[in-house]
Amino acid sequence: MMLLIEKYIKYLRYEKNYSLHTEISYYKDLHQFSEFLVSHFPDVDIKSVDGDLIRMWIVSMMEDKMSPRSVNRKLSALKSFYKYLLRIGEVSTNPMKKIVGPKASKPIPAFVNNSDMERVLDEVGAADDFESFRNHVMIELFYVTGIRRAELLGLKDVDIDFGSKTIQVTGKRNKQRLVPVSDDMLLLIGQYMNIRNEEIENQSGYFFVKKDGEMLYPMMIHRIVTDSLKQISTLSKTSPHVLRHSFATGMLNNGADINAVKELLGHSSLAATEVYTH
Repeated sequence: MMLLIEKYIKYLRYEKNYSLHTEISYYKDLHQFSEFLVSHFPDVDIKSVDGDLIRMWIVSMMEDKMSPRSVNRKLSALKSFYKYLLRIGEVSTNPMKKIVGPKASKPIPAFVNNSDMERVLDEVGAADDFESFRNHVMIELFYVTGIRRAELLGLKDVDIDFGSKTIQVTGKRNKQRLVPVSDDMLLLIGQYMNIRNEEIENQSGYFFVKKDGEMLYPMMIHRIVTDSLKQISTLSKTSPHVLRHSFATGMLNNGADINAVKELLGHSSLAATEVYTH
């Protein structure tokens, strides 16, 4: 079996142009399966491996306290290996065809509760200069709309509709959606625009800008949010996405329909939204 594994690794290297890291990872995973066969089923060759034997390997790994993520990675390597063996005619059937790996538990998203968020916003808005006020509006807009960093980055003045109390957001694959905003948020947005237009010549048309009037950049937004959330000692992660998690969690906690939250977040499937039902 090891000769076939080595032949497969060369195939990955020279024909598939896989990275060295991937080669090493696949080799280790397949070598582990080979050792399992030699140790427990010395009379079984690569052609006679069946689904039951592979399931025994899965059980063995789980009993060794291996994480579902690691087990699934090894199964992925074995699945790819058997596809290769089928292609070159070394086996006539694929024992991986009906194998289902262990379900990996999804981590609960980090989120900020209302009281902590109020403290963060008070701290961010403590100074009265343009940048401090801009940062305050930015963080609050993240929190009350759940928009992504890239969506906030691309937000323009024309996307703000004070009449319909919505902002038009351009999400992944240029898919646009309307997100409602409260009267209080609109008041804050209007105040920010007045201060910005008085102090800065905004030629870019983007809603959030630097002091020179140009649009912000992704790492700048990340740094502003991260620095602001660091004061919450109980928060495991600090990023703009944490505020998106917070919005979704807050909506569901207050009885919002999960399908409505899905649309507000711009998710393409309900499965992506269900993680917030923690």
